[in-house]
Amino acid sequence: MTDHFQPISIFKKDYYKKFLAFPTVKESEIEKRMVELRKLGVTHISFTGPLQIDKCNILGKGYVGMVVLAKKSGKIVALKIRRTDSPRKNMSDEAKLLKIANEINIGPRFIKNSKNFLIMEFIDGEKIIDWAKKSKSKQLCPVITNVLRECYLLDNVGLDHGELSTIDKHVIVGKNRNTIIDFESSSTKRVSSNVSAATQAIFIGTGLAKTIRKKIQVPRRDKIIRLVRNYKKLRTEKSFDDLVQGLKL
Repeated sequence: MTDHFQPISIFKKDYYKKFLAFPTVKESEIEKRMVELRKLGVTHISFTGPLQIDKCNILGKGYVGMVVLAKKSGKIVALKIRRTDSPRKNMSDEAKLLKIANEINIGPRFIKNSKNFLIMEFIDGEKIIDWAKKSKSKQLCPVITNVLRECYLLDNVGLDHGELSTIDKHVIVGKNRNTIIDFESSSTKRVSSNVSAATQAIFIGTGLAKTIRKKIQVPRRDKIIRLVRNYKKLRTEKSFDDLVQGLKL
């Protein structure tokens, strides 16, 4: 990834304002957010990443915010910018949920947040679906096992990710680490179903599942569903281990 950083003053230029206050740009909001960024210690921005919007690239975009590469105190970080039409009034809840995940060593490390921004560790890697397409068969099983293990740990602490049925977008695979990301839809108030959602997304009926099935031997659909149901019923470490073994990982 080429990291060409520019001072945050770039956000004052008409073309770049939409990235600071997407999708509705108001001058008063731009000014407030510039003050926020300075207080957080963010000094530079880099428009680079896998997602292209107009002629600029960013790291990601969701219904809560947009994620860009940034620098804080000279260190490269991921900066999530709250959308002006976001259903979330601030970034506090997502920050709390990310901290819960961090307590069990899952997700990018939380650094700092304010009303409109969340600063996290930048994990240099690829979305799991892009990585899987290029990977060899023997590389897949350890990564999938680790993803499911993280899901089990999240289930154990009662943190439901909420979007692992579309796991393609929510796991980053880097050179030294792979982990679940993006906790904007997470909750501790509903029954966690991370293992169930992730298993079905990885092995049944998604673009990622099709890629996986081409590269490794996967049990039949009815066996996978039976293993998932057993785990959902018992939710023990043994039932999780049985699931992993039954998936031939």
